[in-house]
Amino acid sequence: MATMRAVQVTRAGGDLELVEREVPTPGRGEVRVRVEACGVCHSDMFAKEGVMPSTPFPIVPGHEVVGRVDEVGPDVLGDWDAGDRVGVGWFGGACHHCDACRRGDFITCENGRIPGVTFDGGYADAVVVPADALAHVPDELSSEEAAPLMCAGVTTYHALRSSPARPGDRVAVQGVGGLGHLGIQFAARMGFEVVAVSRGRDKEDLARKLGAHDYVDSEATDPGQALAEKGGCAVVLATATSGKAISGLIPGLDRRGQLLVVGAAESPLTVDAMSLIGPVASIAGYASGTSIDSEDTLRFARLTDVRPMIETMPLEKAAEAYDRMMSNDARFRMVLTTGQ
Repeated sequence: MATMRAVQVTRAGGDLELVEREVPTPGRGEVRVRVEACGVCHSDMFAKEGVMPSTPFPIVPGHEVVGRVDEVGPDVLGDWDAGDRVGVGWFGGACHHCDACRRGDFITCENGRIPGVTFDGGYADAVVVPADALAHVPDELSSEEAAPLMCAGVTTYHALRSSPARPGDRVAVQGVGGLGHLGIQFAARMGFEVVAVSRGRDKEDLARKLGAHDYVDSEATDPGQALAEKGGCAVVLATATSGKAISGLIPGLDRRGQLLVVGAAESPLTVDAMSLIGPVASIAGYASGTSIDSEDTLRFARLTDVRPMIETMPLEKAAEAYDRMMSNDARFRMVLTTGQ
């Protein structure tokens, strides 16, 4: 019996434990991916803390996976062969028969699966996933660079390209962290006038190096008012985990502007109705993207030289990497490597 290393959580709120597991075998419509790198995302806490009732324990977290196809199961549709370089993100496959899927809206599939949350993910030497969860990874991106783009990257890129903003429009990116530092890069490469919004002046130089044209210190001024005084924004990309901080940006929207919420705020948003009715503004949420959206993200990143700021650790130090991510005591994205 072939075995592999995996890092699992045995119960909600339990520790991350390195164990030996049997190498999984792909079933119908599935492939096995030999993992080279896996990003450590804040959303991994959904598995570790048992936030979703659909999480089975023990569970192997991880949904920012990059590696190579190791084995192709029976009845796999698509051109996937052993050795292909692939990535797997938050989107872990769709059922293809619910109402959302029948309308082609696979990311809102009623039975959608999430690697590392509803089935075992990438904190391991290998992972089995549905073939429709796979994205091709360009050779020009290292596995460590590509991994965070499978969630943080596609979330910010796909939200921006799906927004009403057009090249030359003013776009604000709230936060210069794990999501925000990628959002700034993508927004700048898309041709937007980018305003970075963050607390204090510590990250201003970095924000400008990433492509921001202007900067708002949300501690020194009311950020919504500051954005309004600049003429308002066609889009505000909100990556913060504070509902109050996100809500404060709504006055900074221009006419028919849109607040894009991609950060999982831990407190509710509060909205004055007239702040939306008067300018005909709107609020929209974006849940990552499908596998083809991830593929588009990787291609755009390759073409425009967008790269995540990462720190790597070996798989056996997953618990330490997770703790550093949760405490913000790290580069913007932690990435686990398997040495394969």
